[in-house]
Amino acid sequence: MNTDLTKGPVMKTMLLFAVPMILGNLLQQCYNVADTLIVGRYLGPDALAAVGSAFTLMTFLTSILLGLCMGSGAVFSIRFGEQDQEGLREGICASFLLIFIITILLSAAVFLGIDWIILFLKVPAEIRGMMKEYLFVIFMGIAATFLYNYFAALLRSIGNSVTPLVFLAISAILNIVLDLWFVTGLNRGVAGAAEATVISQYISGIGIALYTWIICPSMRPARRHLRVKLSCVRQIAGFSLLTCIQQSIMNFGILLVQGLVNSFGTTVMAAFAAAVKIDSFAYMPVQDFGNAFSTFIAQNYGAKKKERIRAGLRGAVLTAFIFCVIITAGIWMLARPLMLLFISSSETAILAEGIRYLHIEGTFYCGIGCLFLLYGLYRALGKPGMSVVLTIVSLGTRVALAYLLSSIPALGVTGIWWSVPIGWALADFIGLCYYKVRKEHLLYWSDEEKWKDEHR
Repeated sequence: MNTDLTKGPVMKTMLLFAVPMILGNLLQQCYNVADTLIVGRYLGPDALAAVGSAFTLMTFLTSILLGLCMGSGAVFSIRFGEQDQEGLREGICASFLLIFIITILLSAAVFLGIDWIILFLKVPAEIRGMMKEYLFVIFMGIAATFLYNYFAALLRSIGNSVTPLVFLAISAILNIVLDLWFVTGLNRGVAGAAEATVISQYISGIGIALYTWIICPSMRPARRHLRVKLSCVRQIAGFSLLTCIQQSIMNFGILLVQGLVNSFGTTVMAAFAAAVKIDSFAYMPVQDFGNAFSTFIAQNYGAKKKERIRAGLRGAVLTAFIFCVIITAGIWMLARPLMLLFISSSETAILAEGIRYLHIEGTFYCGIGCLFLLYGLYRALGKPGMSVVLTIVSLGTRVALAYLLSSIPALGVTGIWWSVPIGWALADFIGLCYYKVRKEHLLYWSDEEKWKDEHR
């Protein structure tokens, strides 16, 4: 199942690798979306608001681990492209220990700070108990999130995007079945929805870890790899921590916006909870395509195939643009029926606000599509710090404008919705300008290598 992305037709190879990643992440979103849909239908708007706010929080927490795993995956892809099996095993050992320790610390922090978190999110008093009940259970799945994302990143770095999809498909189906059973059959309420999600997460996490250990003996670290070189630790930490910062800043900004949304009351909270799920599903494929594109670039960067990188970049831009235009048209036409999946038609105020959100965000999906490609490109070329800069620009603009524009009476909550595409556009502009200025230097590890290439 492993695919060498340094060989074969450029776009065909990239797309065949990307499709399982896209399907897999869409299935991963089913964990919380199933909670939201079933909770909204069977437990009412207050429960929907509580679970919806928890989704934003869990996205932030997951992004910390996901960023660490993605950063490590970039290093693995480069090592695979270089055909450095010893360096790959050493990196696997170092990164697993690093991310495992961070997972333990993160889990302890959220359990100890659960009351402070609810206060920080400005959750209305009438749903605080419900949200705490949901969070207490859902936090138990953080370790499972680490296991799945770590081994999924490892397998994808060597060109295997199918196996992570298989494990997610099994657990996503199980999640929906357990959701219905725990919520409607056992009357477990929001805690039941969380329990279904956590059980499903552990099945996918433990399953993919066992698969990798048994089926891929060539990637098992030996005893000698436990003595990790300082240079390896620095490289893994550099990629992982910077990518983690990029991912967590992005989602922390969203978390700050969630607190602002909550201040407008449960109607706006419920509308945002449903609309943001639809929004996530809409642009998730281009986000995963950006991650697949990053793996493609990293492998070819390790193999020093510069023309193949340039060809992949041209094809990826065109593909992402076409996809975003199609999705924009779909969101405009289907915003109302999609909202009705989560909300009863009698909830007219919630429906109207959710549709307004989707129409504003959906119009500018090309902006987020471009940004995901820029994140993937700079991460793969050994410039994860640039991805952090773009994230700070995008989210900083979004948060600042959200608070500024929403304070204008004529705009209100609509100002929050408009702040998002403005942040995308500014980050895109900076990222593209940087590429234009530095593109002749980005494909080389050093100035010495560039000189040698030019004088061959």
